[in-house]
Amino acid sequence: MGDTVRILFLADTHLGFDLPVQPRVQRRRRGHDFLANYARALEPALAGEVDLVVHGGDVFNRSRPATSVAWQAFEPLTRVADRGVPVFVVPGNHERGRLPHLRFAQHAGIHVFDRPRTFVADVQGTRVAMSGFPSERDQVRARFAGLLEETGWREAAADARLLCLHQCIEGATVGPSGYTFTTAPDVIRGSDLPEGLAAVLTGHIHRHQVLTRDLRGRPLAAPVLYPGSIERTSIAEADEEKGYLVVELACEGPGVRVDWAFRGLPARPLVRHDVHLGNMSDAELEPTLRSLVASAPSDAVLTIRVTGAMTEHAARVFSAASLRALAPATMNVELRMRERTDVATRPSRQATARDPALELPL
Repeated sequence: MGDTVRILFLADTHLGFDLPVQPRVQRRRRGHDFLANYARALEPALAGEVDLVVHGGDVFNRSRPATSVAWQAFEPLTRVADRGVPVFVVPGNHERGRLPHLRFAQHAGIHVFDRPRTFVADVQGTRVAMSGFPSERDQVRARFAGLLEETGWREAAADARLLCLHQCIEGATVGPSGYTFTTAPDVIRGSDLPEGLAAVLTGHIHRHQVLTRDLRGRPLAAPVLYPGSIERTSIAEADEEKGYLVVELACEGPGVRVDWAFRGLPARPLVRHDVHLGNMSDAELEPTLRSLVASAPSDAVLTIRVTGAMTEHAARVFSAASLRALAPATMNVELRMRERTDVATRPSRQATARDPALELPL
């Protein structure tokens, strides 16, 4: 067996987020932030610093990304594979379990978990079995053991075994309040992770975290590694660091030692303010908005949530043109309307019970 195996593990890149092919308005697009961090995350692989690359799912933000976005996703992976570094990709829930535009990923070194399966990579004499299956949201808690067996993970001759997923495993936390996933049908039990795995590499949860114990405090059979997303996608992630993981496997006798290091990426500051129209006069609106914009970092993603009946004057102040004139070109502004009356400006889409906030990106 060779030296330590080094794995670059990233997930939840959400390429195509705010990246229209033919934008109607010329403004800063957040999609370029995601593409830039994607390129940064893959730099160690292109520099020959790692032996394997694993993408833990949600390569794309939509199940049907534009062709140009798909090319921008797969072209760097092809260059990584050209260097002799095998790439393994788990289709995520945003891809609905199936990667689109795979014609751009036709390379012997790019391996996709398009069904439950196991690949074996030989890294300088160390055989690493990479098992996994596409994102499964249909009762995965009850079906996990069967899906795992379908991969044939025990059958391949290997020195180390990894499970690659895009799932929620109990004990994972999200949001500023630290919400913990427990017993829902789409949450895998920690006790269902079998002995014999060196580690579980999984995407889907956007906060970087490592799980080593189940909900009762008992040690898991293998550490569960979440690299988190490469950029902030919602205000709930405002305080989270973003980045990727470098995972090291060292085969020592009958066991495998697993170490990991988080590498941070630059993330845009997310700022949210609430404006209550009933608490101020029309004359106070524009000065208030100017103050909110001025107090935010110049490269912020600023979300303004407006509550109350919208007058014609308020509609003009909160119009897209007005807000763009107030904000610097380096800033993104999103307007969310909680309540409104019929005015001259109309929402771009109707709110529903499942989507109570009108979001008007500017």
